[in-house]
Amino acid sequence: MKYKQWNQAASDPAAVAALEGAGLPTLAAMTLCARGLDTPEKARAFLDAGRGQLQDPMGMKDMDKAAARLARALAAGETVAVYGDYDVDGITSTSLLTDFLRREGGMVIPYIPDRMEEGYGLNTDALDTLHQAGVSLVVTVDCGITAVEEARHAARLGMDLVITDHHECKEELPAALAVVDPHRSDCPYPFKCLAGVGVALKLVLALGGRARQEELLDRYADLAAIGTVADVMSLTGENRTIVRLGLEALRHTGRPGLKALLRQAGLEERPLNSVAIGYTLAPRLNASGRMGCASLAAELLLTADPARGEELAIQLCELNRERQTIEARISAECQELAEALPPEERYALVLAGDHWHQGVVGIVASRLAEKYSCPAFMICLQDDKGKGSCRSFGGFNLFAALEHCAPLLEGFGGHELAAGFTILEENIPAFTAAMNDYVRRCTGGTEMVSTLDVDCPVDDVGILTLEGVEGLDLLEPYGSGNPKPVFSLSGCLITTLSEVGGGRHLKLKLASGGRSFDAIFFSATAAEMGVAQGDRVDVAFTPQVNEYRGWRSVQFQVCDLRPALTRAQAERALFEKFRRGEALTRREAAALLPSREEFVVLWRYLKGHAGQSPLEETAHRLARNIARSAGRRETVMRTLVCLEVFDERGLIQLEHTTDHLHIALRTVEGKVDLDESWIMRRLRGMSS
Repeated sequence: MKYKQWNQAASDPAAVAALEGAGLPTLAAMTLCARGLDTPEKARAFLDAGRGQLQDPMGMKDMDKAAARLARALAAGETVAVYGDYDVDGITSTSLLTDFLRREGGMVIPYIPDRMEEGYGLNTDALDTLHQAGVSLVVTVDCGITAVEEARHAARLGMDLVITDHHECKEELPAALAVVDPHRSDCPYPFKCLAGVGVALKLVLALGGRARQEELLDRYADLAAIGTVADVMSLTGENRTIVRLGLEALRHTGRPGLKALLRQAGLEERPLNSVAIGYTLAPRLNASGRMGCASLAAELLLTADPARGEELAIQLCELNRERQTIEARISAECQELAEALPPEERYALVLAGDHWHQGVVGIVASRLAEKYSCPAFMICLQDDKGKGSCRSFGGFNLFAALEHCAPLLEGFGGHELAAGFTILEENIPAFTAAMNDYVRRCTGGTEMVSTLDVDCPVDDVGILTLEGVEGLDLLEPYGSGNPKPVFSLSGCLITTLSEVGGGRHLKLKLASGGRSFDAIFFSATAAEMGVAQGDRVDVAFTPQVNEYRGWRSVQFQVCDLRPALTRAQAERALFEKFRRGEALTRREAAALLPSREEFVVLWRYLKGHAGQSPLEETAHRLARNIARSAGRRETVMRTLVCLEVFDERGLIQLEHTTDHLHIALRTVEGKVDLDESWIMRRLRGMSS
């Protein structure tokens, strides 16, 4: 198993049927119900990704001030600096606002700080440089919300500062002319999950006015979609609309550099979706910032020269390969360090090194957080100081954790799931202890375990058709807040198994319900998963359509495998699910519903074995003994249901211990109608 725990949502057959009745495909309906969108009204509201979902940008605090100041700068011919960040969100934000202002006739200097030399966010040296270049207005994108001192410095230089950001705010906001951030406590804007590029897009829409909204959305949705997906923002609400519009725009983008990058990344002829952005396009754009030359990616997005765009696209792909090599080396080293840590330092993983590449440690932190099931903090040391990148695990709030440890830090910023910080090397031991203590207290001292959220079990493989799987496209785009659907299938037989991709991936053929499915499990081997040909497994997977030489078939992209339960174990698990009051599928309820004959056979057995003294027995042995006496196949789950019904109707006194059943007959006068049992009525209702 890759995950220690599978969390499976309770299914509601009636709700699924209602969505199917409203015209939704079965697999899509099952997924939406599992995620709480269990009425046609809720489902339609979620699936609606039309432009009508977009909120008025002027509803954001200080947007009126920001737009007015930029409009004045354009009218007066002032030189404006667009100051961004070196990640994909910051690069796309910088490119989007720069392109718009230049098209409006503005004199614009795009500025992205060097990750290695300057670090994240506004810095006073950069402001001095921009002031000397004649800049009178600085507009930040995807940064600036914590730049209190830098805002004071800009004021001393006589430069106006407009901040647009989407990161968490601290108690004190910078004293800028306008501070536009939906996370401001006094900002009434209803959608709080915009990326930095989303806020930049809103500024452009505010400047353009309602009459130009369609035009500007068509022009900039591609950049906004890339930054939103790359920054792992929740793909709900406005973001769902932005990304869907952006994916359409990407297919026919007029940006020569972006078109070249799509070609170099092998995406030109492939379907473009959020996964393609997140795993193929974004890493290449991000590589420039990680390797200390973010201006290359910004130039690629802004260039109008196809030849220069091609040249830059090739450079970005080469930088990405270099980044992958460095990342693999640092990851191997950090895993050795992590394995050597004592248990009290495993609640939060804090690692420091003086030779790590600052641009890569964030990715390594993500890998470590997933591998060790805890928040990970990576610190790059130089001249007795450290620059840290951290990544969350299991929804742990990093920003709150860094706030708690703020006295030990020189500075920090970010959001709940990803953040950065600076620290003196001498404070790292105290920070390690404080952070581990904080995480331990937040989790109650219990180990954080890797969990997989499974939307629905598949009881009938007949629904896994090409048409059914294609129906899941309704749920696109996938990402944070709207992950790809995950289904589970129990008791699959592994008929063939091989390792592909240089032994890095597992290719399987799985048999279930008279059908055979191809499956691929990325970054897994047979030894790691403990599986072999002929094994029976439960599989958690995302279904997809595979095309090969014109042949289209349903394929499983495997999320996890685990040994299948024996029949007796599966039956007991189903009974316990019913006993806990969880919803059952029609098929599950029908499997649990005893026949009249089964009641009769069990009652005769109990009369013969528990007449004078209580019967002590395990459920499995009791079911086996009854089956032998009646010449029937044993069934643990229906035997247990019969006993519960007898107990409910006062025929027996039933007690459960850890492994045993304690059964004593009661004296009852007259006939007892078992059909009136609440248990039987409930099972019949769920199975009909």
